Amino acid sequence: MILIGRLAVAWTTVALFLLFGDAWLADLTSGLRAALFFLWLFVIILWCAFGVVEQADHLADMLGDPLGSLVLTLSIVIIEVVLIAAVAIGSDATPTLGRDTMFGVLMIALNGGVGLALLLGGLHHGEQAYNLQGAVAYLAVIIPLSSVALILPNFTQAVPAGSLTVIQAAFFSLFTILLYAIFLLIQTRRHQEFFVDAQAGRSAGAGAGMHAGHGPSAAAMVRHTGLLLVTLLPIVLLSGRLATLIDHGTAALAAPSALGGVLIAVIVFAPEGISALAAARANQLQRSINLCLGAAASTIGLTVPAILIIGLVTGKTVILGLDPTGMTLLALTLILSTLTFSGPRTTVLEGAVHLVVFLVYVVLIFSP
Repeated sequence: MILIGRLAVAWTTVALFLLFGDAWLADLTSGLRAALFFLWLFVIILWCAFGVVEQADHLADMLGDPLGSLVLTLSIVIIEVVLIAAVAIGSDATPTLGRDTMFGVLMIALNGGVGLALLLGGLHHGEQAYNLQGAVAYLAVIIPLSSVALILPNFTQAVPAGSLTVIQAAFFSLFTILLYAIFLLIQTRRHQEFFVDAQAGRSAGAGAGMHAGHGPSAAAMVRHTGLLLVTLLPIVLLSGRLATLIDHGTAALAAPSALGGVLIAVIVFAPEGISALAAARANQLQRSINLCLGAAASTIGLTVPAILIIGLVTGKTVILGLDPTGMTLLALTLILSTLTFSGPRTTVLEGAVHLVVFLVYVVLIFSP
């Protein structure tokens, strides 16, 4: 019933905005009217994002880890790229939108998501174990790619600080995609055991054989894939309208320019974050880490090339380099993540520290 209701409400909203959206959004002088339209679209898109994750989660259960977690993270990246593209192409968005969104996802995933997951897990289970090799593999990708994408552009000399030349953008995108592809090969082929619970990894051989003999039916896979696409499409169709309202609201309220990117980041990570918290509370820390660190890795590995390509195609300037405050927070987050995932077990302390950094990030959005 929830699935039917979600699709009915989402597609009814799509139909209404296709028919009347131009007229409704032509005059946004009334703050209450604009706020109601924004809340309507924000809730529907967020609800659809939960639906996408729900269907991806069904596919994940059928495929098992690490392929399951990969399906979830890639589904979220698609939503992120669609929303960024809609805001960047269909409006007068600031050139820092993509950067703000990626930075928002990194802060929410690596500090908010990880912090809450470790805190909840620690409160309920004391110490929690995970597969150290998997976390190290994630960080081995996240640290260089985030540094190249969000810090290095501030120090190049060919163009104004924070942006890239066409050659730099093309090669950086290529290098990013290649490294992420190698990581996916490690995750899904050569070293799958890194990304599953250590005890489960020791019995992976027997489990793989049983899974092969009693795998999910093709009909079930097709059904959930179809439902995923049908739930994702309203996000694509409504994202342009949401972009218009985000631009209007940011200008009307004189809100920080980063707020638009943070709102997109919330939509992007909220469903996955809730799944990660539920997994940590159920003492499935490995799954929680796969979701949080996987979201960060896929955001950098796939969204950076997408943003740069959008900039090249549209001819719009794309600024990736963070300001000094952002660079400090990113460096602090990467160092802290390295310390957190340097041992085989976690406690409440690590979660609390990550949450403090996340709260500092939130404060600095509104009081830079």
